[in-house]
Amino acid sequence: MSPISRRAFLRLLTASLGSAAASRLLAACNLSPQPGDAPAGMTSAPATIGLPTPQPLEPMEPTDTPGATAPPSPSFPDVAVSRGGDDPALLVERALTALGGLKRFVPVGSSVLIKPNICVDYHTYEYAATTNPWVVGALVRLAFEAGAGKVSVLDYGFGGSPARAYARSGIEEQVLASGGVMLPLTRLQFLPTELPQGLDLKRAEIHEAAINSDVFINVPIAKTHGLARLTLGMKNLMGVILDRQTIHRNIGQRLADLTSRLRPALTVIDAVRILTANGPTGGNLDDVRKIDTVIASPDIVAADAYGATLFGLQPGDLDYLVAGAAMGLGRSDLAALRIEEIAVGA
Repeated sequence: MSPISRRAFLRLLTASLGSAAASRLLAACNLSPQPGDAPAGMTSAPATIGLPTPQPLEPMEPTDTPGATAPPSPSFPDVAVSRGGDDPALLVERALTALGGLKRFVPVGSSVLIKPNICVDYHTYEYAATTNPWVVGALVRLAFEAGAGKVSVLDYGFGGSPARAYARSGIEEQVLASGGVMLPLTRLQFLPTELPQGLDLKRAEIHEAAINSDVFINVPIAKTHGLARLTLGMKNLMGVILDRQTIHRNIGQRLADLTSRLRPALTVIDAVRILTANGPTGGNLDDVRKIDTVIASPDIVAADAYGATLFGLQPGDLDYLVAGAAMGLGRSDLAALRIEEIAVGA
């Protein structure tokens, strides 16, 4: 639209306000009529000068004002449990779907560390001493599908060579097939680390990948343990520290102390096969029970609390769960948790 002249402006002003009001407005703006402007007494409407006809305003969108109701956010269960069928990868997928998918936990371009249990180099996965390889492989694949830039897998076992354990467990094959990498271990990779919230354990040498990765996913296998009673999510964290024996002294509290520093973004418990006796290494297939179950939760304490029930135990039966809940690391009251159970292959 072309600019209007001073004369046209004054005509409009005088016509709309009246001469007295127009004069006052001009005076307030330090303006005065110029020769040729509209006479002060002019009251008739000015000639049309091409201004657009005012249109009614569109209704405004609601704003985020105090008291306004925001759209509801998605609601996810605290724990997702998938069971049934004969496909460990599908069990993982269904459990994670219930939690909102791995994209909820894995930012695009992030580095992801997956920590299974690969404790010995002399048993295959059938003996339920090591995490099911297809559970691990599925997590690697899903992490990449979620947009991860790099996915690494490691465990610092105690029975034999870590490199041989990677291969013997079948985990290395599935990780490589899914595009991930197995991290070799050296002592130099374990960094002295303070545990600011630790009540008994104040310091530990922790693998650098567990500290520096953007996303830490914990993938234990559910099995018995002579000292801790069960190996689940919190106990599995021992595989990223150098001095395991230091945890065995006051194991319940010290596992909670270690968890307070690591805090996995997601815990996925492999209960496809569980070791019901003579853990953590096993060696007798009669001690193995195939129950085709996967438990997933962003709350490691809640995941372990449900995992305890697979062995006929309650959360209060495990010292590390009692300590973890007391420290505020998660919730162990199963009755207060929202648990979604998914039947797979039914």
